[in-house]
Amino acid sequence: MEEGKNDKGFVVKDRRLFGEAGEVRTDTEKKIEETAPGSLEKEEKPSSPVQDEPEEGQSGPLPEMNFPGFIYSLATTAFYHFGDFPDPTTQKPARNLAAAKQTIDILSMLSDKTEGNLQPDEKKMLENILYELRMRYVKEVEGK
Repeated sequence: MEEGKNDKGFVVKDRRLFGEAGEVRTDTEKKIEETAPGSLEKEEKPSSPVQDEPEEGQSGPLPEMNFPGFIYSLATTAFYHFGDFPDPTTQKPARNLAAAKQTIDILSMLSDKTEGNLQPDEKKMLENILYELRMRYVKEVEGK
């Protein structure tokens, strides 16, 4: 494709380091050396969304995410919506039963979609959490 003065398109440059078969592309070997560890010393290091050091108000790096941690995170969100934890900005508990129900529905959907793919302890944990949250929801709705 020739580039001319009247071209209003764009140029696509293949910057992949490896070919389709997984071999290092010869035209990118220089780029690999340029981007090797330690080559950013002269340049400003790019900012990363994941930070190694805690920001103000944080206690440290987040724990490794795994399936039980994800489920407990969703369950904690449901308990927050039940009003068990205060809102961080107002320091007052706020109930939102619709959001709690939505979180329970998400956990139920995860249970259905992961059927047959969970370890026995993961399945039992998810069943127990769903049972507790559903009973709590019924209690909250009847207590209105």
